[in-house]
Amino acid sequence: MLMKTFKLLLVLTISIAIMLIVIQNKHMIQVRFLWFTGEMPAILLLFLTSAGGFALGIIVTLLVRSGKKHQS
Repeated sequence: MLMKTFKLLLVLTISIAIMLIVIQNKHMIQVRFLWFTGEMPAILLLFLTSAGGFALGIIVTLLVRSGKKHQS
């Protein structure tokens, strides 16, 4: 039970920290990806990279879990 509470607090702390960083960065920045160049608000870039990292983490977790099921 203690570990579950610790994990929940850790997730909440990280989520709040990410939200504070994103909210404080509203200025426009230049973004380059491969041969594309453009400008976007830093808040949008931070949100997209955070969401991408979160989605990647979920995908990797699901792949690892499905791999363990096939081995059993």
